[in-house]
Amino acid sequence: MVQKIIELSLRNRYIVLVIALVLFGWGLYSIQKNPVDAIPDLSENQVIVFTEWAGQSPQIMEDQVTFPLVSNLQGIPKVKNIRATSMFGMSFVYVIFDDNVDVYWARTRVLERLNYAQRLLPQGVTPTIGPDGTGVGHILWYTLDANNLDLGEQRALQDWYIKFALQTVPGVAEIASFGGFEKQYQIVVDPLKLQFYNISLTDVINKVKANNNDVGGRKFEMSNMAYIIRGLGYIRNKEDIENIGITETNGVPIRVKDIGTVQSGGEERLGIFDENGNGEVVGGIVVMRYSENADKVIRAVKAKMKIVEKGLPAGVHFKIAYDRSTLIEAAINNIKEKLIEEMIAVSLVVLLFLFHWRSALNIIIQIPITIAISFILLNAFGLSSNIMSLTGIALAIGVIVDNGIIMSENAYHNLSEWQNDQANKSKYT
Repeated sequence: MVQKIIELSLRNRYIVLVIALVLFGWGLYSIQKNPVDAIPDLSENQVIVFTEWAGQSPQIMEDQVTFPLVSNLQGIPKVKNIRATSMFGMSFVYVIFDDNVDVYWARTRVLERLNYAQRLLPQGVTPTIGPDGTGVGHILWYTLDANNLDLGEQRALQDWYIKFALQTVPGVAEIASFGGFEKQYQIVVDPLKLQFYNISLTDVINKVKANNNDVGGRKFEMSNMAYIIRGLGYIRNKEDIENIGITETNGVPIRVKDIGTVQSGGEERLGIFDENGNGEVVGGIVVMRYSENADKVIRAVKAKMKIVEKGLPAGVHFKIAYDRSTLIEAAINNIKEKLIEEMIAVSLVVLLFLFHWRSALNIIIQIPITIAISFILLNAFGLSSNIMSLTGIALAIGVIVDNGIIMSENAYHNLSEWQNDQANKSKYT
């Protein structure tokens, strides 16, 4: 079989040359399209289901949230394993799929099963799936340099302007905010006044929820004009909350400000985010989408930051806290240099070993063609250019030329024997 392939190649040298050039060009195109990262993504093919139920103990979360979810998610096809953990007020379920399963197909199957499983959960508890990122998806961390704004204003700016703008960058799965205070309107209820007016805390909660709403009505015509009736009830400031009616006593309304006080504050925090010991900061984490080009996404995010920065308040700027592109460029450039050095060294060794430039050229030309073809296979298998994949190519350069050297030496040996036989025959004849 091998002999027939060699004979066919020798008789059709131009066709073999064209095929080699096509593969080389395809390989160069694949190099441009191959994702670039510093480290390989070895994380499992998983979908995370997150459920929050404020104030509940880990045992309650395990019994009423985690166990029903795990029990109903086990029937999903191509699931390899399911892991779960329960903690105070939170439940995490990790659905591990087979490695060859498309991540978006897996997320769709999980969403389908959650539509049924949610009916088994307590009222008001809604499970959600995490972003379509991986364990190595944190590619960029940034903070806000805003000394003229307090932590609450910085967090509001991050959550309601910066986050939405950066999420539009292609390849970004999520912008996770950290630090600062999440603004809240807080009602501090006086228990003695609740007892005096015979009002329960549940009544206060329900009335506040019911009054924060807009309602629509029908339209009517008057004087050949059509009017649309609607009720505007969304809470806009602290005074709107204070004037919400709870109940009435002898025709006198009892409002929120009669049973407590309304103040503006921050949500309860379990920790702070400090930068280099210089104080608290507010910022965000850029999470890359599955199988994206990390270096390309980071460049796109930085370009978007320059645009977003123009709309920020005076004196507010971005500060990069962690940037993986520095590691990516340093690692890839170092490996590229080593690849070039090894290619030169191997080429010199081949020249010295064969001491025949035509034979050496025939062997050396295999190196760039083989490397280019390897990137075609990297794209086909969904692998990125990283330290491990490029190092593997570098280690294989010496092996690439081995077969060429053996074939050349074998060809010369056979040609030499044939010439000697021809010479001997001519001498005796």
